[in-house]
Amino acid sequence: MRLFLSLFAFLVLAATSVQAQGNLPANPDPNKCYVRCVTPDVYQTETVRIQTAPSYKRLSVIPATYKTVTERVMVKEGYKRYEFVPATFTTETISYESKSPGETMNVTSASFTDATERVLIKPEVGRWETTAYEGCESDDPNDCQVLCYRTYEAEYRTVPVQRLASDASTSSARISGETSTYTKQVVATPAEVRTIDVEPVYETITKRVVDVPASVSTETVPAAYTEVTKEVLVTKGGLTSYEEIDCELTSYNVLPINYASGSAALNSTARQVVDDRLLSLLRERPNIRIQINSHTSSVGSAASNQSLSERRAQGVADYLVSRGINRSRLVTRGYGESQLKNRCADGVNCSEAEHAVNRRTEFRVLSIDQ
Repeated sequence: MRLFLSLFAFLVLAATSVQAQGNLPANPDPNKCYVRCVTPDVYQTETVRIQTAPSYKRLSVIPATYKTVTERVMVKEGYKRYEFVPATFTTETISYESKSPGETMNVTSASFTDATERVLIKPEVGRWETTAYEGCESDDPNDCQVLCYRTYEAEYRTVPVQRLASDASTSSARISGETSTYTKQVVATPAEVRTIDVEPVYETITKRVVDVPASVSTETVPAAYTEVTKEVLVTKGGLTSYEEIDCELTSYNVLPINYASGSAALNSTARQVVDDRLLSLLRERPNIRIQINSHTSSVGSAASNQSLSERRAQGVADYLVSRGINRSRLVTRGYGESQLKNRCADGVNCSEAEHAVNRRTEFRVLSIDQ
């Protein structure tokens, strides 16, 4: 009874889930399978011409040509040479005052007398002074003080000093001047400069001069182009619909592809299998998506097998894209040796035929929710 109730609850939930999806086929055929699809974006392939290098000018220089010529050139300019004629002199005797008249000065120094001076260095002072009274019986020290007024005499100091007896004075006496003579030379005839013209000097030289000037030749190099193929959106998809599909296609179906050992390349036979099984299906049903899985045997390391399986699944997808299928409709998975179909795990001794069972590439049709 409990099993029946559980089965009933499961069927109710499944029916509720299917109804919630909406847009189901109105009159579905018995024992038919349907996949929920979203109409894909429709693209078309266009080829555009891209300039990869601009046109430009290639310049080349044509060197100049030269010829040899002779030419008379001045190697030293003409100039004026000046000849100096010195002056002549005569001697004259000149009298002059060699010592001017003047006077001498005598100085009488000042004279002093000795004396003393009495200086007050401390004046007479009087002040109150306190002393303690020894026979005081009071505990207060202020009651035991005796005040006395005392005076102190001034203090003097006798300092020896000098007094000016007579100040300094001067006296003068007249001195006569002196004369002397000297000789000097005076110009008899002045100096002069004579001008002499010197002729320029010439030589003959050989030199190379331009016969034909250098020039530049111009060559226009054309631009380079390449063609790029791109996909352009023609129709925006996004509508949800249900399409009838063979129920077997919703489960994994093995593609009979034989790969070379360690390779993900598709040979001509493998490409024909993909054309027959996948390309035709995707072209007939433009709204469906498929998942492509690839598996390996346990021969070799797990890491290399994982990489190989991913490359093989991706290789099938790349081929379909090259045949015009949009990549968004393809999902690829590589599982390496993680999903073996028999006992042939690492460390198990198996025949080559048993290992071959695990080497497979398979596909299934996906619903929009997968």
